[in-house]
Amino acid sequence: MARATARAAIGARAVIVGTAGHIDHGKTALLQALTGQTGDQRQEERARGMTIDLGYRYAALAEGAPLTGFIDVPGHERFIHNMLAGAHGIDLVLLVVAADDGVMPQTREHLSIIELLGIPQALVVISKCDRVGPQRVDEVHAQVIELLSSGPYAHAPRFALSSQTGEGIDPLRRALLTAQETVRQRSAEGAFRLAIDRAFAVSGAGIVVTGTALAGRVGAGDTLVLGKAGKPVRVRGLHAQNEPAPIAEAGQRVALNISAERLALEHIHRGDWLVTEWLHATTTRIDIELSLLPGEARAFKHFSAVHVHLGTQDVTARVALLQGETLLPGQRAFAQLLLNSPMQAVHGDRLVLRDQRAQRTLGGGRVLDPFAPSRQRRSEGRLNQLQVLASVVDLEQALPGLLEAAPGGLDPQRLARQFNRPRDSWVLPGGLELVATRQGHLLFSSRHWQAVKRQVLEQLASFHEQEPDQLGPDRDRLRRFAALPLERPAFVSLVDELLGSGEIASSGPWLHLPTHQARLSEADTALWAHLQPRLLEGAFDPPWVRTLAVAEHHEEGEVRLLLRKLARLGVVHQVVRDLFYPETTLQRMAGMLLEHADGNPVVQVAAFRDMLGIGRKRSVQILEYFDRIGLTRRVADQRYIRVDSDLARQVWR
Repeated sequence: MARATARAAIGARAVIVGTAGHIDHGKTALLQALTGQTGDQRQEERARGMTIDLGYRYAALAEGAPLTGFIDVPGHERFIHNMLAGAHGIDLVLLVVAADDGVMPQTREHLSIIELLGIPQALVVISKCDRVGPQRVDEVHAQVIELLSSGPYAHAPRFALSSQTGEGIDPLRRALLTAQETVRQRSAEGAFRLAIDRAFAVSGAGIVVTGTALAGRVGAGDTLVLGKAGKPVRVRGLHAQNEPAPIAEAGQRVALNISAERLALEHIHRGDWLVTEWLHATTTRIDIELSLLPGEARAFKHFSAVHVHLGTQDVTARVALLQGETLLPGQRAFAQLLLNSPMQAVHGDRLVLRDQRAQRTLGGGRVLDPFAPSRQRRSEGRLNQLQVLASVVDLEQALPGLLEAAPGGLDPQRLARQFNRPRDSWVLPGGLELVATRQGHLLFSSRHWQAVKRQVLEQLASFHEQEPDQLGPDRDRLRRFAALPLERPAFVSLVDELLGSGEIASSGPWLHLPTHQARLSEADTALWAHLQPRLLEGAFDPPWVRTLAVAEHHEEGEVRLLLRKLARLGVVHQVVRDLFYPETTLQRMAGMLLEHADGNPVVQVAAFRDMLGIGRKRSVQILEYFDRIGLTRRVADQRYIRVDSDLARQVWR
């Protein structure tokens, strides 16, 4: 307790420091000199005298200071993928350049990577100064100044030292302590995110995973979700910055002891994520702001194959350029990653792209939308949305611009995952509509929502003008006719609002303006005057369309079209194709069934046939129509009369 209190009194938090630089430039020896720890070297690393995978150390750089976490990365070009896995989440990087070698290929590549990842601070270490004279040290200083001159670390402090003699180590240690007070604190808001870089079993404890916490906080007893499959796991205990702790949060190196039913070590891999349950949502399409390195020898082509490194993940993908067919070295553009394996990401995450063979770093970027659309990805509206996402950090800042370019609305749940912002933390600006649909809520600009309402009313009026003999379209036909940019659930909610306000009315499934009444043309009215008596005269066995057409000397198509119009108006009923019953006849048949139901709710085909005095086939067709409109209900071989149906109420009214 006294140790923790003393550290807290320093007033600075622990930082994560990573190394970068060419192979054999003294990164591992530097950390040993700084921390006094040899670290966990693998047998193969000791045998080969080189770092192959990530190494971890924790040390207090002064009495009472918080523990600093150090991540040692390999410098060999063959192990860049391991370096990338360790570089995410670093607060400060030690760029190590050996005085004897000077700037080398992996110095440049590691520098490009840390710039692409947006690591906020860098200290430059010119190592092995005990092996060369002062003039050579000055030459390497000049090389480093030239190397950094055009980038974000142009003014990074430089330290010439020797890890073997200890000369220059103390000034570097003091600079690291100062950095602890200036490094920006990572936000502990939002859902917890941990990119796993190690997993191992501890005797008596079970499985332990480690990584750098990128967001949120976690405590013992919490439930998290593991990997692409989203397996729930329980946190049994944890360490933060290599010390037991009740809670760990963003910006700390974290070790979690996890358990779950049938959880085995072989199920966990570097690249897996541990996240809060509501945030878990993998994706195979990510829209990014892509930057191609200035040193690339040729332009980057649309749909090129790459390796994508995000967090500790390494996934192959194709890159669809959204603003042209090529991207020149040093340029930026919006692009969409089409991943060959699901990935976890949120807005603002940094990523690095390497070539198809994983031999060369091409560039990198920033995640704008981890749930990118597959259609209209190059449309003006979509590019406007990406422009908004590229220019803002907060959800609240982005919402007005995103909604202006989204007439179809936005899914709040998707936005919450996109920005890692739970709904209860939002402070929504004015001018928004939260619309409830059968598939969840949608956010709209109030201006757009009112505009689509007006458009529906205008299109419904236009429909009435074009089809005056129809009562109106049903919901789906009106949606097609209006050609609105709304998915069906949102359109249904919009129609429900218009119905609730009385701006439109419904007659059965048909939608219409309250003042609209369907009317037949003079020709149709005249023809119906001749057809109606023949249908009524036919009683329970009316004539077919063909028979009616011959009798009235009209085209068969004209008669059929008129009767279908009348069916939509509820004047006649189309029982089967080309067989129509007048409303009065149908109600007579329904009344006969309801009288029968007083003594027996079950109706047999034979009994119904005898009631009507017609053939069995026609009786079956009529009963099947009654099934469709709800007067009867068939269960197995029995048919029950529904005395509570709408038609029954009409007959008894």
